[in-house]
Amino acid sequence: MNALFGKVALMGLLALGAGTASAGVTVKYIEADKFADMPFAPWEREEVLRDLTDYFNELGAKLPQGQDLAIEVTDIDLAGREYPNVRGPRELRILKGGADWPIINLRYSLTQDGQVLHAGDAKLSDMNYLHRIHRYNDNDSLRYEKRMILEWFNATILKKKSG
Repeated sequence: MNALFGKVALMGLLALGAGTASAGVTVKYIEADKFADMPFAPWEREEVLRDLTDYFNELGAKLPQGQDLAIEVTDIDLAGREYPNVRGPRELRILKGGADWPIINLRYSLTQDGQVLHAGDAKLSDMNYLHRIHRYNDNDSLRYEKRMILEWFNATILKKKSG
């Protein structure tokens, strides 16, 4: 009896693990070398894309079981403007709060069990990015972009009302 109960419990855990594994996010960057505003150095560009991918995956953990989100990022214009730095290995990104707000263009498709629940194009932007409160560390170079992504994700994918 205990052996049978153990096998049933193990099968239940495996089934639960399989359901959790199916929920997730797939992120593709379409012609990333042509994005409007990315760091000059290739290793910094890769770091930005990796950090954004990690953030999309972090948000994907909030998806209901069995749902998958496919995202194709078609353009990125990071907050601020980048200027050469003669004194260090990284370029300087200057944030003025004028016409340098962050913009991310993407296509998305939310599916469950192979059925499309919601799909579309989105242009994420935040003209007031320097004048709004955010929950991200000031050392996070993508804090303004992450706030835009979180707001879009909550409103469009999770259908949460803000406020």
